[in-house]
Amino acid sequence: MPEGSPPPRPGQGRPPQVVAVLVTYNRRPLLLEALAAVCAQTRPPEAVIVVDNASSDGTAAAVRSAFPSIQLVELARNCGGAGGFAYGAALALRDGADFIWFMDDDTIPEPGALAALLDARERVAGPAPVLIASRVLWTDGRPHPMNTPRTKPFVSEQERQTAVAAGCQPIRSASFVSILVDAAHCRDRGLPQADYFLWNDDFEFTMRLLRGHRGVLCPASVVIHKTATFGSTDVDPGARFYYEVRNKLWTIRRGTALAPFERFLYAGASLRRWARTFAASGDRRTLRAGLAKGLADGLRTSPRPTDDVLAELGLPALTGTGSRAGN
Repeated sequence: MPEGSPPPRPGQGRPPQVVAVLVTYNRRPLLLEALAAVCAQTRPPEAVIVVDNASSDGTAAAVRSAFPSIQLVELARNCGGAGGFAYGAALALRDGADFIWFMDDDTIPEPGALAALLDARERVAGPAPVLIASRVLWTDGRPHPMNTPRTKPFVSEQERQTAVAAGCQPIRSASFVSILVDAAHCRDRGLPQADYFLWNDDFEFTMRLLRGHRGVLCPASVVIHKTATFGSTDVDPGARFYYEVRNKLWTIRRGTALAPFERFLYAGASLRRWARTFAASGDRRTLRAGLAKGLADGLRTSPRPTDDVLAELGLPALTGTGSRAGN
């Protein structure tokens, strides 16, 4: 598909087939609450896929008991959110999804969340958005800064006005907390990068999907992200800082997610965020270790092809679907 060309509108002549994909690891109560909310949507998805990252808290048994119609994938090892979403998206594409609704296991969508996402896609004039993101609130009703989509820089006035007329805002990236993705565009641009394990996998994936295409934030679609604490992406991550550094470098120095000028823009933004993280940290020794190892691996290595990672997890190549892994 040429860059910038409008994707076809799926589902013409029949209801669009929406497949919800949730990835979980040892958060059984929250996952069950999330699944109950997904199934209680005013416009429910046609199918739900849960990818269980080798949980040890009885997650799989609880899902089978409470939601026997849901497709449950039990992985033999924890492949992180990145591997789980890549696996679930690959299954959704194989099953003929028109849209994939990506969602974290601690995300509780309000009853009309999915209907609002689908409605927004139809109301935005011109080329259909390839991605629509929900408005994410914390448990006390405040907007969750960790999941605020990045506003699209240098957006044309026409694109901005058509989005605003539909009650939306143009965006350049979003998180996996709740996004509706055009499956045809995912087939064209590729799956999430499974080898990222965690952090920046949603940033890279959505930036890659939206490069040269339209994405919007739909405030009418509301979800509650039940994180343990309220905060933004510069909250001290401890040892996980390694993944932030390595994966951000992988995204900036390679691949097709960023235009050349964006590499400089997001490199500068990352350095400022890392500085704030260090300034607020009570354990800078751990952060320094993660920074050093992340810089070394991010500059010297590259992520393995997603097809290879999924094959290790037991998923054969999806021949005949037109899908390909992110690169």
